Amino acid sequence: MTALDERPLLLRDADALRAALVMLLPEGTVLTAPESREAYRHDEAEWAPSALPVAVVRPTTAEQVRDVVRLCVSHGAPVVARGAGTGLSGGANAVEGGVVLSLERMDAVIEVNTLERYAVVQPGVVNDDLRSAVAEVGLWYPPDPASSPWSTIGGNVATNAGGVCCVKYGVTRDYVLELQVVTGTGELVRVGRRTAKGVAGYDLVGLLVGSEGTLGIVTEVTVRLRPARPVEQTVVGYFDSLVAAGEAVAAVAAAGVVPSALELLDEQCLAAVDAWKNMGLRADAVAILLARVDAPGSAGDAEADAVLAAFEGAGASWAARSGDREEADALFAARRLAYPALERLGPVLTEDVCVPVGAVPAMLGRIEEIGRRCDVRVATIAHAGDGNLHPLLLTPPGDEAARERAQQAFAEIITAALDLGGTVTGEHGVGLLKREGLEAELDPAVTAMHRAVRRALDPHGILNPGKVVPAQA
Repeated sequence: MTALDERPLLLRDADALRAALVMLLPEGTVLTAPESREAYRHDEAEWAPSALPVAVVRPTTAEQVRDVVRLCVSHGAPVVARGAGTGLSGGANAVEGGVVLSLERMDAVIEVNTLERYAVVQPGVVNDDLRSAVAEVGLWYPPDPASSPWSTIGGNVATNAGGVCCVKYGVTRDYVLELQVVTGTGELVRVGRRTAKGVAGYDLVGLLVGSEGTLGIVTEVTVRLRPARPVEQTVVGYFDSLVAAGEAVAAVAAAGVVPSALELLDEQCLAAVDAWKNMGLRADAVAILLARVDAPGSAGDAEADAVLAAFEGAGASWAARSGDREEADALFAARRLAYPALERLGPVLTEDVCVPVGAVPAMLGRIEEIGRRCDVRVATIAHAGDGNLHPLLLTPPGDEAARERAQQAFAEIITAALDLGGTVTGEHGVGLLKREGLEAELDPAVTAMHRAVRRALDPHGILNPGKVVPAQA
């Protein structure tokens, strides 16, 4: 049998599917014009393959999602769930003969429970909008990917997104209590629970978070909240090399400090942001470390002093505790803007490897060496405190030779991360770009376990086929 993602629908099947979707759903829910479908063809991973979808469906209820999946099962059509399209691995890229199911219009914050400290949201809620809503009642949702002003909770759940403060507070999976999900057979179910504790049955929530739409389509999310935290203190360090900055990261960990953020930004990233936004942030350094601590009172002062000492001990050319909140916020804003700023310069292939914190200096050195040897311009940003590094491989527009060199460097960086005891993705997901890397990382028996789970939960093979681990060997 041919895998579904390798079997394009015939045109008459596509026409029948479009007609059935239009009949099934309210007016304006289904987009069929070629230009509309083109807009939903791929996420931000423009280097990953994609196809023009048969149709784009923008449901407003879980029941509509269920009905679409059932219809697609009957037509043998793939379904690719999509949030804001900010993904960087091709996980939301449309496949041949398939339907893109965009959850952007399911954007309600349904409930904020201040006593039990949880929020119930639809998948299309933007991360920062949720954070703002719960902040109004003195609560906080920690996961904050750099794309938090644009990315959605559903997309964050799909990739198990991390973020700036996750070095201390954990990733998306640590905050998801319950999910409403449409299965690959078109059933609308709930998994998980809203109680503080609960160990009955398998952890299906943990399984679904990070599954990139291959095991089910999330239609509602209940997330754990924390009390609002104290005002953070910021420590900034300038370094003359990436390796020295990496040694400072390891020194912070060795000092026993768990910062609420520890971010790395190299000079190329800072210059690109400044050229775009004219923020006046240029620095005479190869790399900058931005650290924050949020312990209250004297404990916070002690943590900030320890971070500063670690920076200075690792050879910072300049380091200081920032007393200017506005300036500190601007530096962290530059960190979030680094990717779109570099994207303006040409096609960007984004890495997302994660290594043990002690291996960060070595990994940064390997990245530099690979970039030089492959003759590829590499700019680096990182959630350095938890070893999650994002080398950004830049190529001139239209330069196919440079593109090939970048792809070679991309593969070598993955190999280097695995050699250092790391993993091929820390938060962006496997999608299409990291499938070979995942195969190298996993034992064949474990890969077979992944396939078995996928076949069990998506027996028809319609959910995001070809992504992460194919259903068939």
